[in-house]
Amino acid sequence: MNPIATKVAVIGAGISGAVCASNLAKNGISVTIFESARGPGGRISRRREIGEDGRELYFDHGAPCFSTSNADVEDMIKGWETRGLVAEWTQNFGSFDFITKKFVNLEKEGLNKKYVGMPGMNSICRALSQEPGIESKFGVMVGSLEWLENKDLWSLKDKDGHDLGQFNGVVASDKSTFSQRFTQVSGKPPPLDLSLVPGLADIIKDVPVRPCFALMLAFEQPLFSIPLKGFSFENSEMLKWAICESSKPGRSTSSERWVLHSTEQYAENIIAKAGLQKPSNAALTEIAEQLFQEFQRTGLDISTPFFKKAHRWGSAFPVTSIATNEKCLWDAQKKLAICGDFCVSPNVEGAILSGFTAASIFTESVSRL
Repeated sequence: MNPIATKVAVIGAGISGAVCASNLAKNGISVTIFESARGPGGRISRRREIGEDGRELYFDHGAPCFSTSNADVEDMIKGWETRGLVAEWTQNFGSFDFITKKFVNLEKEGLNKKYVGMPGMNSICRALSQEPGIESKFGVMVGSLEWLENKDLWSLKDKDGHDLGQFNGVVASDKSTFSQRFTQVSGKPPPLDLSLVPGLADIIKDVPVRPCFALMLAFEQPLFSIPLKGFSFENSEMLKWAICESSKPGRSTSSERWVLHSTEQYAENIIAKAGLQKPSNAALTEIAEQLFQEFQRTGLDISTPFFKKAHRWGSAFPVTSIATNEKCLWDAQKKLAICGDFCVSPNVEGAILSGFTAASIFTESVSRL
């Protein structure tokens, strides 16, 4: 298999898939990214909203930032900084205790470096998916993956059965490619038939995930009663953390924007009653109000926002890691790699490292042929 003639399909344009695609392309492998969403990002997506007055509002409504202690990831971050894709976010962080109504566990500025994408968290994925050697197809959901035994190729089709091409290998960075949760939501089997990869089937058949709701808020004036720009909540059954979006570098300060995430318990209670189907606008409006009222119960001086909206993350955040030592899963015979934060650690650093490792293993396998 000549590297120049090697074609790889990467399913999912989140940070793991984008990093994998970038590193594959740098090694002379032709890459096609398939992403069901309208744009890249996955759990580090950036959401554009329009206020009632017509103002554009942007929110990093998934992962708000990321840190790293891994040398390979640090090297990548330095390169992204040079390209203007990321910047360090220097603010004070801590926790808020609902019982004492006080901020606690204050973290000194710069103690643990936090990075954000510029001008949004999804900017990293967007830039990587546009690099030479990569073709990105957004709004395309892979419906099936068929292994052509006589050709040693993968044949991909979309959800309507239309041909997406044949590839020497596949990288699945989107959990819905193989997760049974996809079946629960769509009523259809996941695109990857796990019987094709029996060696991996038991590992990946059920990747536990935690749901949550994100609350996006925009205020005309800063919330001066809050001394921190990012903090977690202690002793709240509804709220997990809050981040001041407009305090990040490169963001507009024409309004003060906050993103809050609910607890897993709160989200699971909602889903237990309503199911996994997409929530109605009325349901999201009610959820937004409930979460905002909990925010107000901090006792802090929180004014009425001019924008308030909830978003459900049904399965973006994994609970556990399934390949901590290997950092990704690999079927050498069929040239199938599975990567993502669910492999290494349930955070952005884990996703980056998993995608990087998958690309390294894939490239090494090609170089042997």
